Amino acid sequence: MIIKKFVKQVTAATFTMALLAGGGAQAFAQGKDKVDYKESYDFSHITRSDMMKLPEQQKSEQFKVPSFDASTIKNIPSAIKVDESGNPIEMDVWDTWPLQNADGTVANYNGYHIVFGLAGDPDRGSDTFIYLFYQKIGDTSIDSWKNAGRVFKDSDKNVPEDSILNNQSEEWSGSATMTSDGEVRLFYTNRHSWSPDAGFYGKQTLTTAQINVSQPGSDTLKVDGVEDFKSIYDGNDGKIYQSVDTTGFSKGDYNDNHTLRDPHYVEENGRKYLVFEANTGTETGYQGEESFFNKAYYGGSNVFFQAEKNKLLQSPKKSDAEKANGALGIIELNDDYTFKREMKPLLASNTVTDEIERANVFELNGKWYLFTSSRGSKMYIDGIDKEDIYMLGYVSNSLNGPYKPLNGTGLVLHQDLDPYDITWNYAHFAIPQVKGNNVVITSYMTNRGYLADHQSTFAPSFLLNIKGSKTSVVKDSILEQGQVTIETQEKKNNKK
Repeated sequence: MIIKKFVKQVTAATFTMALLAGGGAQAFAQGKDKVDYKESYDFSHITRSDMMKLPEQQKSEQFKVPSFDASTIKNIPSAIKVDESGNPIEMDVWDTWPLQNADGTVANYNGYHIVFGLAGDPDRGSDTFIYLFYQKIGDTSIDSWKNAGRVFKDSDKNVPEDSILNNQSEEWSGSATMTSDGEVRLFYTNRHSWSPDAGFYGKQTLTTAQINVSQPGSDTLKVDGVEDFKSIYDGNDGKIYQSVDTTGFSKGDYNDNHTLRDPHYVEENGRKYLVFEANTGTETGYQGEESFFNKAYYGGSNVFFQAEKNKLLQSPKKSDAEKANGALGIIELNDDYTFKREMKPLLASNTVTDEIERANVFELNGKWYLFTSSRGSKMYIDGIDKEDIYMLGYVSNSLNGPYKPLNGTGLVLHQDLDPYDITWNYAHFAIPQVKGNNVVITSYMTNRGYLADHQSTFAPSFLLNIKGSKTSVVKDSILEQGQVTIETQEKKNNKK
């Protein structure tokens, strides 16, 4: 620890000397006379060298999202809402997540599987709220999913003394767990409105509530209000994770992405945590041109580092790449699901991308597996284009890391369909099963508002096999749209 502090002090002093010797602020801003350094900040990184291997690696069938038959794809029949005039509206449904047990397996809620999902009017982009869908255990078809409606009423957010919650504009994705006493606990992202004149820049806050669910009929579930609705975490002072106030958003630079969302609940040794999408803070790597001089973000040899660094400094994407500081963060919760403490990121993607989404982590066969979704359009890597869609994965011996990339680079899934293809899919989510090495992959299909007669909908699920540090898509493993477990499938197979 003393050595690290000394190195940091020397590095900082050297930067200052280089700045003065190199002609002041102008030379510093142009990347002249800066000093190379290597600082991991004691957590793992998605490196440029690994990402540059993806264009060749993704050609393998091992990583390809299966091809789906467009003629079989259905909108979710129950995804209907009624507008103010009483007219039915077929909703888009995109990011979804199941009600899970503490170990990540799908919960059995009184004989039902429950899935929460973002849904809304295809013609209103700001109509983004959480709905509860449910399906009897044993059923798998998309037609068997029922809709219990929107989880929160507009008035639910009027919680005394919670000014963050009071100013919520949209509900973004998260996770849900069934507690030890059988209650449904939801975690999600409270998103403020985008109104710069009023000082709102789309702030994102990790939020929770207990969702009361009743069973008024033999085959019906109902949302009966919420309790213990509260904000948990918004980035605090921006030192560990970038808050909206420390992004370019609040200074007029709308290319500087703000992410503090997708809270994923997980337990280890009885302790409660949220893993979430974020950006590195001022004490964990942050952003800026100096990032280009940190060898830890590159991986590979020194020759590679020098060549790639010089290319970045002259790249037309330079200003975007220096703002790229995506992270998968973690905080610990108290037993009442309030904030307990910040912890260092599990993974970061400085200079690679500003956005690594849908944090997802679980234990399998004594190893911890961490997954995230990312878009090629948000990555600053040669050879990766705007149509590339990825799920990346990492493995560790403990929840807190360090994490190493699966399959050598982190590549787990890839698809590169035309965004107007009905079978285009994103937000892949790995669900561990009660037994075995296969996990179910869910996602949504069809871009929101792109096609007049097709809404965003549950994509067909499929299987991914995990063995140690290797994964592969299981051949001929396409399941029903939205299917979350293979227990029923296995029972059917055993009867044959």
